[in-house]
Amino acid sequence: METVRIGVIGVGNIGRHHAQYLAEGRIRGAELTAACDADPAARAWVAARYPGVAVFESMEGLWASGRCDAVIVAVPHYGHPPAVMAALAHGLHVLVEKPAGVTTQAVKAMNAAARASGRVFAIMYNQRANPVYQKVRDLVTAGELGPLRRTQWVVTTWYRSQSYYDSGQWRATWAGEGGGVLLNQAPHQLDLWLWVTGLRPQRVRAFCHFGKYHAIEVEDEVTAYVEFAGGATGVFITSTAEAPGTNRLEIVGDRGKVEVEGNRLVFWRLRMSEREFNRTYRGGFGAPEAWECRIPVAGSEGRHEAITQNWVDAIRTGAPLLAPGDEGLAMVELANAMLLSTWQDGWVTVPVDEAAYEAALQARIQASQAAKAGSGRVLDVGASFE
Repeated sequence: METVRIGVIGVGNIGRHHAQYLAEGRIRGAELTAACDADPAARAWVAARYPGVAVFESMEGLWASGRCDAVIVAVPHYGHPPAVMAALAHGLHVLVEKPAGVTTQAVKAMNAAARASGRVFAIMYNQRANPVYQKVRDLVTAGELGPLRRTQWVVTTWYRSQSYYDSGQWRATWAGEGGGVLLNQAPHQLDLWLWVTGLRPQRVRAFCHFGKYHAIEVEDEVTAYVEFAGGATGVFITSTAEAPGTNRLEIVGDRGKVEVEGNRLVFWRLRMSEREFNRTYRGGFGAPEAWECRIPVAGSEGRHEAITQNWVDAIRTGAPLLAPGDEGLAMVELANAMLLSTWQDGWVTVPVDEAAYEAALQARIQASQAAKAGSGRVLDVGASFE
């Protein structure tokens, strides 16, 4: 098709951003034709700024309008799989915001529907378009580091004040969001951790702290230890209560180490592999010679527009997706494993015991302040949770 007609479902913070760049013509081969939100204020916002865009209170109205070839789903977390599956059932291509969902059960059902639909399904992992992480992935996949041994990501640049959490009754609740920093702020890093390294988690021991620094139900600080297939290990640390925060990734292999902090990428390249040095060196004290290589990175930081453009190109020309929608499962499974490990106070294997996770989550939903204020899980098409 020459032009993809796109609707935005959920016009909260991030939904408005998507609407804005689409309306401004920043995506080649695409136009904003519709928006949908249960909140009258959100609909009024769209109508006032984009008078040519059709506005709907319900998704059913948008489906019936015939105004769209594709939609961007930016509703609350629990609503991602149901909205995606409904759009696919009406023959629409879909780009879903992160996270793919709250539980692996829901995400797997969504992925199965996407495969059966024949539609183009992508997820908004915009940091996959960040040239820094693309370069790191290139170094790993090209074998420059050799077999991987250890990874560590400390990402505490997600500071949030109590007023942020107090701004919505659904925020930081089990019924409203289904999790805290792991599902709201850090999904990009969890995805990148697996995407960049290509590692597959096998066992997780995590320590999630719930409302440690804020008056909230969900986790605001996490330290997790992960064992991967092949023997590599990893540590993931995140928080919404550190100022100033840190965003530092280390990946260690047999041939050296990569360090990423901000936009600075350094590759400590070993002249000889550690295993070879260990076998052949006879000098007692000593270590392999290491070269500090500053890796040039060209291009701008990963943006939402990059993923949307790639998705539109895939619809129009069959271009390969940078962030296929079914790859949203891995991040959700890892987050589920971290939470379940904390709740059970022990090791959790991957794939996660879905029944155990669902039961533990349901118990927390029933006790959630958001559930008490409403009725169960929050599924309204409303503001994004970013």
